[in-house]
Amino acid sequence: MERYIMSFDAGTTSERAIIFNHDSEIVSVAQKEIKQYYPQAGWVEHDPMELWSTQLGVAVEAMSKAGISAEEIDAIGITNQRETTIVWDRATGRPVYRAIVWQCRRTADYCERLAPYAEKIREKTGLVLDPYFSATKLAWILDNVEGARERAEAGELLFGTVETWLIWKLTKGKRHVTDLSNASRTMLFNIHTLTWDEDICNWLGIPRKMLPTPVGNSEVYGESAAEFLGGRIRIAGAAGDQQSALFGQKAWSVGDIKNTYGTGCFLLMNTGETPIASEHGLVTTIAWGRGGKVTYALEGSVFMGGAVVQWLRDELGLVATAAETEELAQKVPDTNGCYIVPAFTGLGAPYWKPEAKGVVTGLTRGVGRFHIIRAALDAIVYQVNDIVTAMEHDAGSPVCALRADGGASVNNYLMQTQADISNTSVVRPACVETTAMGAAYLAGLATGFWEDEADIVRTSAGETIFRPKMSEEDREAHIRGWKEAVKMLL
Repeated sequence: MERYIMSFDAGTTSERAIIFNHDSEIVSVAQKEIKQYYPQAGWVEHDPMELWSTQLGVAVEAMSKAGISAEEIDAIGITNQRETTIVWDRATGRPVYRAIVWQCRRTADYCERLAPYAEKIREKTGLVLDPYFSATKLAWILDNVEGARERAEAGELLFGTVETWLIWKLTKGKRHVTDLSNASRTMLFNIHTLTWDEDICNWLGIPRKMLPTPVGNSEVYGESAAEFLGGRIRIAGAAGDQQSALFGQKAWSVGDIKNTYGTGCFLLMNTGETPIASEHGLVTTIAWGRGGKVTYALEGSVFMGGAVVQWLRDELGLVATAAETEELAQKVPDTNGCYIVPAFTGLGAPYWKPEAKGVVTGLTRGVGRFHIIRAALDAIVYQVNDIVTAMEHDAGSPVCALRADGGASVNNYLMQTQADISNTSVVRPACVETTAMGAAYLAGLATGFWEDEADIVRTSAGETIFRPKMSEEDREAHIRGWKEAVKMLL
């Protein structure tokens, strides 16, 4: 009987289940979008029960499509939108509030109050003090949901990021755990001692009894209850989506770098067993923990990546689908001097300006629909290039190649422009589902589905390489125009 690995890919805009065979080939996929809630400007929320029911539904659908039973699934690996914060009742399993999504900026005032501790927080967690991370979101729930703080102190409430929530639901409350990569994104976790930090918890008034147990990224956490998927299946791997993509890209050597072009853009550079403190606006994070060893990474986050294309489609009505932007952007030779800085939810790395608002500059009567579309795609490229440059400075060496994945990486115009502006080769794997693949690899390595990394490498497929073609003069002129636009915003 052939065996498979199933990945739960719990993203920001949709939930997916992808089933892989031993050759790393996709056997089945099921996907469903989830509702976004925007109660106020800058606020973003999800319904935790919808996250759970949708993820379970697509898992059942993926298995049904392929005619695969629970007995044929060797293990489940989970990858998830990071930092998104859920608090629920330990006894009933009911959330006390909607999930506060990583994009949400409501806790900027909490960060202002924590400003005297900013350097200590950075030393302990590797993170910049910002509303992006889970800590202040959790504190907000405890402060603003009636009775939440008292119930949390009494041990009645639990906190988790999305993978914690899914594992807790799958095991019917038997396991309340978080993997090291997700823990490192909460701004509550000391990445050196690998423990919840007592000082930060005290500064925010967060009871440690509500925090999950930290675990490695590749080990068996438990089994799914039989009634959910038609039988018990081991849950054997978990990682935040960006760390999972780094692993799925086989970026296992020091200096390897990848960018995921998703709702946001997220660049990670493997720095090995030594955490590097950035001097250029990046954060230090845990990539994964396996076999008793921890691998660290430098990371830069762009809040608005593919979401810029969603804005073109949903708010401006300039495109009907994201896919058509590739063709439409190339109907004009340039942007006619137009730049878009899409700081719709603040600016992330390397600027870290949570209060920033988006701007469009260089508008003239000659700027039309196609120029705007091209400028929106270029905005993704420029934001990514800012982080590539910061990584080169922190690492002390140029980036030799950028590994690309995520939904927007299928856009050839975007990939070629990235190669031109960053002046480096952009490598896109044959299967761009590296986030789900990373979770599959972590789970499969834990159970012996794949013997080791070499077994995985033997299953690798081809790749497409985009090499820079732009002249240095043109590249510098484009980057100069972008920096002027950002300066106007700042």
